[in-house]
Amino acid sequence: MSSDNKGETVLITGAAGFLGSHLCDRFIAEGFRVIGMDNLITGDLKNIEHLFGLEQFTFCHHDVTTFVHVPGPVDYILHFASPASPIDYLKIPIQTLKVGSLGTHNLLGLAKEKKARILIASTSEVYGDPLVHPQKETYYGNVNTIGPRGVYDEAKRFQESITMAYHRFHGLDTRIVRIFNTYGPRMRLNDGRVIPAFMGQALRGEDITVFGDGSQTRSFCYVDDQVEGIYRLLMSDYTDPVNIGNPNEISILDFAKEIVRLTGSDQKIVFNPLPQDDPMQRQPDITVAREVLGWEPKVERAEGMEKTYAYFKGLTQEELYRSEHKDFSAHNRH
Repeated sequence: MSSDNKGETVLITGAAGFLGSHLCDRFIAEGFRVIGMDNLITGDLKNIEHLFGLEQFTFCHHDVTTFVHVPGPVDYILHFASPASPIDYLKIPIQTLKVGSLGTHNLLGLAKEKKARILIASTSEVYGDPLVHPQKETYYGNVNTIGPRGVYDEAKRFQESITMAYHRFHGLDTRIVRIFNTYGPRMRLNDGRVIPAFMGQALRGEDITVFGDGSQTRSFCYVDDQVEGIYRLLMSDYTDPVNIGNPNEISILDFAKEIVRLTGSDQKIVFNPLPQDDPMQRQPDITVAREVLGWEPKVERAEGMEKTYAYFKGLTQEELYRSEHKDFSAHNRH
């Protein structure tokens, strides 16, 4: 899907993260001037270092929970700054809440000042442990507000609420994408999400750890498909939330067996207790995305997983270490 907005400026927060870095690539390819912003709590400059020599790319090391100033015109804002994995947001819970609340407020204010269109990255976590399956955008969710995962779930739910308030009260041009499990190159190993956790164990020759009995389900969307859906939503006229994900559902146990086959290992699958409030089913209803955006995922899981595993196998030992270890101590004071 091509844009008629060549030469315009897009600000992407969380630019050094997994999804943010792929979005930078896409918007550069579409001819935009890209300003990437990240405080590097969970992001890694290696994800975007290939863009540093480009005239149309600028990087700004900044925390969006403080005042955000960008000189000159900004036509689009994509707010992707947030820890997105259980290990991250459980280690920095207050920062997670702040980036969803204060950070979103700051960026909505910037969009209002610049008269920019803003797209907010929400998540399937707004549905909590769903009682409706698959999940439609009209489902209000089943969320434990005071549970350990509530810091992420409620940050995203507030993010949606304040975005719609700015849309209705100020007439701000807003979009909301609800992102379901997404995977691909540049994910960080051992960040608590299923695919990098399994990949890390496979690379180290460890047993594959499944939580609960493995009957819980997930639906995995390859990053190229996710970016295409986000791009189409931004360029559309649709202002209500839209699910972007792959409805091809699989149980965690069956997926663990796929990983063992993919890696050619003889690892055993072991079982640990299920974490609190871990959703038992997660599958998007993408009817709106199909009808409004003409979007649906194209990359089969087998193809996407081969590309993802090839990426992790290609990392150096230094890169593997950096991907597996993040120091959050400086941010736990806030």
